[in-house]
Amino acid sequence: MKVKLFDLEDEKDLEEEINSFLNELEGEVWDIKYQVSTSVSGEDQIYCFSAMIIYY
Repeated sequence: MKVKLFDLEDEKDLEEEINSFLNELEGEVWDIKYQVSTSVSGEDQIYCFSAMIIYY
């Protein structure tokens, strides 16, 4: 079993990265975990979109 982690600031970029990885994957996906976190820095709101793909 292996794990691939993704961490991007934009949900569309995350989607593209995951789709690219899945298109090239020669194994099978066991599970995908998805998470969004936010923080505030001054007047800016910062988003972090992350995913973990467990595959074999």
